[in-house]
Amino acid sequence: MATIHQVSNFWDVQPCNSKDSFQGVGTREYFDETEAQKYREEQHILPFADFSQWKGKKILEIGTGIGIDAVNFARAGALYTGVDLSEKSLALCKERFNAYGLIGHFYCGNSEELSLFVPVESYDCIYSFGVIHHTPHPKRVFDELKKYCSPTTELRIMLYAKWSWKVLRIILVQGKGAFWRRDELVRRNSEAQANCPVIYTYTFKEVRDLMKDFEILEIKKEYLSLWGTEKEFVYDLPLLIRRWLEHLLGWNILIVARRSDS
Repeated sequence: MATIHQVSNFWDVQPCNSKDSFQGVGTREYFDETEAQKYREEQHILPFADFSQWKGKKILEIGTGIGIDAVNFARAGALYTGVDLSEKSLALCKERFNAYGLIGHFYCGNSEELSLFVPVESYDCIYSFGVIHHTPHPKRVFDELKKYCSPTTELRIMLYAKWSWKVLRIILVQGKGAFWRRDELVRRNSEAQANCPVIYTYTFKEVRDLMKDFEILEIKKEYLSLWGTEKEFVYDLPLLIRRWLEHLLGWNILIVARRSDS
């Protein structure tokens, strides 16, 4: 199994979404363009995060990345705290906040040991989009998150789906049909840079097992992660058919949950 240092080194080399602009890194134009590209491609983030809902509320984000969702929580008036393992990612997140004149609190560290470096207090929302499946021991993260939950704290989490159109395409194209190599092929080929040290994928049952200490209020699959002509074809389909395909073959599992003892 990969170490946490290998994971942090991987994301330091190329923070997620950091190559989505040709503008000068750290400029206002760079931040505007990376944000526009992210939400153009992953439109499902906006209703899932529901930024405006959290005005005046305390938000804890696990995995800030370069701060695209982070600044939208802060713009909406949330009291934002962000954590990331990657120093390079967190540095860009802080620069993004400075560029827009926003305020947040930031911590760099391993979320498997969250309570060692982030003061334990309850939050209104704990948000993590596409991050926890990249740590060597995801269950440890959820054990830590319990410490930051009040009975009304809402978790909004995205994890990768075990079976999706993206996974099938990787197996058929990069793996030439080698289904028995599924986990290796996904780890090597599903991120913008190759050979991600850790990627876990889940069925709904496996999500429930992983989050057994939480009450899952909603769970669904979205985002087909389409390329080129296949995107044009699918987005020309009636909305109901597209939603059905996402339910079957979506790459992102979107989870809304609360601590079960609430």
